[in-house]
Amino acid sequence: MELFDGRPKSTEGRLSREVRTYDFLDKLGINYKRTDHAPADNMEACNEIDKVLEVIICKNLFLCNRQKTKYYLLMMPGDKKFKTKELSSQINSARLSFADADDMLKFLDIEPGAVSIMGLMNDKEHAVQLLIDEDVKKGEYIGCHPCVCTSSLKIKTEDIFNKFLPEVGHEPVIVHLIGED
Repeated sequence: MELFDGRPKSTEGRLSREVRTYDFLDKLGINYKRTDHAPADNMEACNEIDKVLEVIICKNLFLCNRQKTKYYLLMMPGDKKFKTKELSSQINSARLSFADADDMLKFLDIEPGAVSIMGLMNDKEHAVQLLIDEDVKKGEYIGCHPCVCTSSLKIKTEDIFNKFLPEVGHEPVIVHLIGED
């Protein structure tokens, strides 16, 4: 794997959702590092990518309540365990579960394995509430996919909070997750 500055020189063979991500970041003047790789659709696969990017790729979980009336995108450190009960009490939503792939595609234009904060640029109706673990916010950089699991990005956390999120109109809720048994 090689580390590049910004978008690929050629977008041939890349999905439109990936290219739209680069277009959006470029429009906002957000600098980013990028690496291309084999599909990385789980945290184990991301460990090698972490070394190249020199950042821990966030664990991104797409969740919903039991009635499927509220949807959440949770960003947390990749090495932290997810405990449903721990999060449910902080957002006053009992019975959280993983949302369906169809809903992921509908709201974020992302497929399983590629869930990323970048998908919020596709959530024009603001149907998804962004939840960010406080440890992610404390980091200097955020590692994420550009809406596909065959590339990964390294973006300054301040650019996510000060440029990206205001532009997509999503106000994050900061949560405190311990992730221990």
